[in-house]
Amino acid sequence: MLLPQSIVQVRRENKVFMKHSEEVKREKAIYFESVKGFRKAITPKRIELLHLIKEKHPKSIQELARIAKRDIKSIVTDIGILAELGLIDIKRKIDGRKESMPVVDYSRINLEIAV
Repeated sequence: MLLPQSIVQVRRENKVFMKHSEEVKREKAIYFESVKGFRKAITPKRIELLHLIKEKHPKSIQELARIAKRDIKSIVTDIGILAELGLIDIKRKIDGRKESMPVVDYSRINLEIAV
């Protein structure tokens, strides 16, 4: 069954707590022109990486590759795509060895599909 071409929106929610105990939600949205485009960009392996980064807090991409039990080349490719989409942030270590630490600073991704 073919789905009609539609707009797919992915929103990431991040709760920010302000002084005086006021809660504010920050949202960032990514738009895809089709479900096929979404599936190509957001694969099960990339969702797994998002979860591992959020839960395990790896200090480097090499550590993430070890945790995920995947080769470094595919991890670097997936991290690059996720960073380009704005789904992860990369913190660069200033001192010593130049390492990149992937960071996921949200706990939920909402998916909306227009019909």
